Amino acid sequence: MEVPMSLNHSLETQSKLIARVPDITGRALPEWFQAIDNGPSFLRCEERANWLADEHGLSHGYAAAIVREHERYRRSRHL
Repeated sequence: MEVPMSLNHSLETQSKLIARVPDITGRALPEWFQAIDNGPSFLRCEERANWLADEHGLSHGYAAAIVREHERYRRSRHL
């Protein structure tokens, strides 16, 4: 059984993954955020990352980075 990458990778790793998302996935972050918003209502970030990886064929590392960035974006909108 493969152990998924933690959602709590370093800020440097997060930045590098997010910068590559459009090239690797063919979709910009706002499109991924919309997919998360329109997807199942999971309570935990890890559940959202697993769904994103399974549903869209992403590696867990990219899925986790997208979910983490989505959470940061959502929090910043409510400030």
